[in-house]
Amino acid sequence: MITALFKVSGDDSFKGFSVSGHSGYSEAGSDIVCAAVSSAVMLTVNSCIDGFNVDGSTEVIDDTVRFTVNKPSENADRLIGALKEHMEALSEEYPENVAVAVERQ
Repeated sequence: MITALFKVSGDDSFKGFSVSGHSGYSEAGSDIVCAAVSSAVMLTVNSCIDGFNVDGSTEVIDDTVRFTVNKPSENADRLIGALKEHMEALSEEYPENVAVAVERQ
């Protein structure tokens, strides 16, 4: 199962997210759930850093991608919020393959 964890501060701004695991929907190379998650995560990270100059950092270890927002911004909130909505939609459609959680900090 793919797990997406979104970290939110007390003022409801996003502090970052992590996505880990494997969907197990299909064989590697033909897994549409994995492809949907992977492309959305990459789009979000690249848009944050390259497109909207969000002060953030990315870490990839094994099967986990972590993005940390170093300085809160409206752009980070919008982009990560859109990723969260996308992941929630995937979780509704593929509940055995994708889980979404929010951690308040």
